[in-house]
Amino acid sequence: MSALKRTPLFPLYADFGAKTIDFGGWELPVQFSGIMKEHEAVRNRAGLFDVSHMGEILVSGEDAYPFLQRMLTNDLSRLKIGKAQYTLMANERGGTVDDLLVYRLGEREFLLVVNAANTEKDERWLTGHKTGDVAIENLSSRYAQLALQGPLAEKVLQKLAEDDLSALPFFGFRKDLSIGGVKALVSRTGYTGEDGFEIYLPPDEAPNLWRMILEAGAEEGVVPCGLGARDTLRFEACLPLYGQELSETISPLEAGLAFAVKVNKAEDFIGKAALAKELEEGPKRKIAGIEMLDKGVPRHGYRVLKDGREIGHITTGTHSPTLKKNIGLALIERDAAVPGTELEVEIRGKCLRARTVSTPFYKRNRQG
Repeated sequence: MSALKRTPLFPLYADFGAKTIDFGGWELPVQFSGIMKEHEAVRNRAGLFDVSHMGEILVSGEDAYPFLQRMLTNDLSRLKIGKAQYTLMANERGGTVDDLLVYRLGEREFLLVVNAANTEKDERWLTGHKTGDVAIENLSSRYAQLALQGPLAEKVLQKLAEDDLSALPFFGFRKDLSIGGVKALVSRTGYTGEDGFEIYLPPDEAPNLWRMILEAGAEEGVVPCGLGARDTLRFEACLPLYGQELSETISPLEAGLAFAVKVNKAEDFIGKAALAKELEEGPKRKIAGIEMLDKGVPRHGYRVLKDGREIGHITTGTHSPTLKKNIGLALIERDAAVPGTELEVEIRGKCLRARTVSTPFYKRNRQG
């Protein structure tokens, strides 16, 4: 059995009370002070995450743009230098190879930030379809990544930044910002449903910046956060998790991500024919929000039934720290996905009542 991978922040975990778990081959903190406390901090103040396990793949060269237009479902022609875009890679059947962010560093230079467990798979997928003057480099070992998320994230990070962070738009980035004296790529992105920043920096600089951010945010109540809160936060905002809401057999359209699938862009892309057909006919299954009516917590993999007939399964479910309700996301037959439909979820051998509800469960109040 191979040893678990560790991020550059691992030596600091014990200092902050981290409880670690095996997450896709990485030894990562599931919590520090507690999932509920960390979740509440991000919703109301700010929290700091170590997400250095994420993968970074650089695609460059004269033909990088047309190559990625063929590999990605979204339309890169809409992506300006200095902006990031959410997109996906699809297989020929329309299933999802991965979902990712693409950063346009230059006219012919793009940084793909992919799911940690898929990094090697994604690199093989890209390399296997490479044509023309294209270089594909897995740069994951050259980056650590910190994510400061929450309504006070800008206020806290501004204490360490030389430039005005308020000028950085949502999904905008700067690749040369100075944060605490460290040059880093800083983007206004995240995976929590809140405002915030993701900071890509050299691994050896990460531990010191981690401490600096927590010190700068002490007055505002910033806390270190683990994977547990990251999951409950993204779930309430209905941001998909690969392996649950997305997979090789779950299409972006089934997951409600049609906004990132541009079947009308000029270039063909892998999976376009299957996705165009699915878009025209409507997906047979959909990810829907559900709320439990009976007492019980829906969990990943639990069966969903209607009138005693199985119609799908729970992809993610928990007790919502923000809403104080037992809720879930379920991949079910599309006719049952209409909000207000009564269903049953099988929990420990019992069929408990639930109903479909509108999503997202949580949406932040954007001011200004």
